[in-house]
Amino acid sequence: MIESPVANPFVLPITVRETEIDLQGHASNVAILGWMNRAAWEHSKAMGWDIPQYQQLAGWFVVRRHEIDYRSQAMLGDELLAYTWPSDLAKATAERRHRIVRPADGRIVAEGFNVWAFVDAETTRPKRIPPELRAAFDPARFL
Repeated sequence: MIESPVANPFVLPITVRETEIDLQGHASNVAILGWMNRAAWEHSKAMGWDIPQYQQLAGWFVVRRHEIDYRSQAMLGDELLAYTWPSDLAKATAERRHRIVRPADGRIVAEGFNVWAFVDAETTRPKRIPPELRAAFDPARFL
């Protein structure tokens, strides 16, 4: 059994596909980053924040930084779980943590975090994260 990294993470099941395998025969770093981004977006949608809601705010999050530690390899057909959760909020930035695990053997495939900036949809300049968005992604809700 895999222990959850926090009390209330979002979990996205993943099956490693052939298109995600690199020349070395395992899931590529690009695939792993893609899974983290997909988990973040699916979590946002599950919380009620999809494209129309961000358009109503006239703003959205753009990534400013990715950091990933690769712990073990994922192979074609592996069943994985991508955990993600908000871990910090500032005035105009949000941090999100990720952990990808293989339940079959309990191995962590990768761990990482992203720093996101909330930006104005028109100018792309940073702006304060609105209160309703802050409430939805308050890290305290996930610990």
